Amino acid sequence: MPKASRRGGASRPKTHAPRKRFGQNFLTDQGVISAIARAINPQKDDNVVEIGPGQGALTDALFESGCAIKAIEIDRDLQSQLRVMFFNRDFTLFNFDALKFDFNELSDGDHDLRIVGNLPYNISTPLIFKLLTHLPVVRDMHFMLQKEVVDRLAARPGNKHWGRLSVMTQVDCDVEYLFDVPPEAFYPQPKVQSAIVRLTPKMTSHRPECSREELGKLVQLAFTQRRKTLRNNLRGVIDDSVMQRLGIDPACRAETLTLDQLMDLSLQFPRAAI
Repeated sequence: MPKASRRGGASRPKTHAPRKRFGQNFLTDQGVISAIARAINPQKDDNVVEIGPGQGALTDALFESGCAIKAIEIDRDLQSQLRVMFFNRDFTLFNFDALKFDFNELSDGDHDLRIVGNLPYNISTPLIFKLLTHLPVVRDMHFMLQKEVVDRLAARPGNKHWGRLSVMTQVDCDVEYLFDVPPEAFYPQPKVQSAIVRLTPKMTSHRPECSREELGKLVQLAFTQRRKTLRNNLRGVIDDSVMQRLGIDPACRAETLTLDQLMDLSLQFPRAAI
């Protein structure tokens, strides 16, 4: 278990200068904070994990439910403030990089973690891919992300945003695009729109015979050059005849394929002529 501190405080934190290297934009709009807390709807006995609590605005709102919160914060200055702010709460703070954190260590049982966070753009995609490997201990995830990332997570086949992130998330999670958050809700104001998304792991594995590792390899190849056809992107890996046997036109683009069609192709991947 990574080193943690259980000290925090009752007073509001002092002013903290946002740091670009951590991608810090602090949520300040109380209406938005309340809306996010309502969407998460934590219960007293929930095992809530917050990634990047920042100045504790959402943390404070979540605590109104009486739940315990385990928080992961990389900024040492903010850690000090958070310890002071929540000293009298059931608050455990980890000084860690979320990309290197073992979330399994925070679980008390199957599918019990409720993970929340305002994720900086520079770590959002790799962190989501990491969390997809921890789904057996996750009940749900609520994230604030750049709208562009949420569009990709929630995209459907045929949409320009349908791609590797959409496929690898939706194969094992239900994705709900909840609502947009304007730049004015943050300090400093970002130059882009943000949005809230809910990811809920599927309780029954979709097509467990399909290796997620092989699907990932297939999807990465198929979407390498989005404007090119499957024939071009999969040349030397999967023959036209294999695609045609599966009812897939080799002249189409990967973004037109459904999740099941991509999974069908991935089942041919290990046996394909390379």
